[in-house]
Amino acid sequence: MHDISQYQDFFIEYLKKQNIQKEPKNLYEPIEYILGLGGKRIRPVLTLMAAEVFDADYKAALPAAMAVEVFHNFSLVHDDIMDDAPLRRGQVTVHEKWDLNTGILSGDAMLILAYQYFEQYEPEVFRDLAKLFSKTALEVCEGQQWDVDFEERNNVKVSEYLKMIEYKTAVLVAAAMKMGAIVAKASEKEADLIYEFGLNLGIAFQLQDDYLDAFGDPETFGKQVGGDIIENKKTYLYLRALKLATPEKGAELQYLYGLELEDNTKKIEASKAIFNESGASKSTQEAIEMYTFKAFETLDKMDISTEKKDILRTFGENLMGRKV
Repeated sequence: MHDISQYQDFFIEYLKKQNIQKEPKNLYEPIEYILGLGGKRIRPVLTLMAAEVFDADYKAALPAAMAVEVFHNFSLVHDDIMDDAPLRRGQVTVHEKWDLNTGILSGDAMLILAYQYFEQYEPEVFRDLAKLFSKTALEVCEGQQWDVDFEERNNVKVSEYLKMIEYKTAVLVAAAMKMGAIVAKASEKEADLIYEFGLNLGIAFQLQDDYLDAFGDPETFGKQVGGDIIENKKTYLYLRALKLATPEKGAELQYLYGLELEDNTKKIEASKAIFNESGASKSTQEAIEMYTFKAFETLDKMDISTEKKDILRTFGENLMGRKV
């Protein structure tokens, strides 16, 4: 097996060889733009890694990894439109650089493009990949709708929020790993276990993303810090703060999340102060750790070498400690 940076290099090399630039330019240029913005490439890396965990050559998993990355970026383009986000990975979002209609249509094209990469596999593997992909894509849409619905609700439960991020984020991380197992023709049991590992890691990843949205460094995070607060998103931080804060501070936080302001600086700082004072920040970090260790417990059930388990464990530990 290889290390994470090598898998990233392998994938980026493959990505650069893709002939995405076609006519009409206004459809394909935004696709090339968003795919070229970089990012951590976590999901395609997981597909390549999982393939080699089950003794296949990573090269065999490159088309599946590309499908995962194209789909992920499709979801980001549409998420950014729904959130009216100005930045993605430190750069202007697609709908801001072009326009709303271009963002919608280019995103739609990316969804179809993602499916086309599975056509490079033999029928049985194609069937299993496409079946998993369809299920996952629909779940991501369901998770996104829950996310939108929660903005209008004042009675969101922590359990509901965790279900939402499982669907919106974690299922794609899990599917990325299971696709590597499918390409490697691993047993159904092992494929399901690597999915479970990815699912818990994906939940930890999203909780970490929520935390970094409030407390990350703008120079490294790549997105607008405090964006979730501005959008009044009922994140894990927010929900835990309501549960742990004094009634007065809880009421203040709810008041802050009812404000629509031109300048959100004070709203962000006041909300963050309540997150810290209430213990919600610490509680969120503990949840990140819990789901990461839950993922590690799955590794113990897998019939793979200790060396491979250690590689997957190190990857999880690095995610838990990330700053971007």
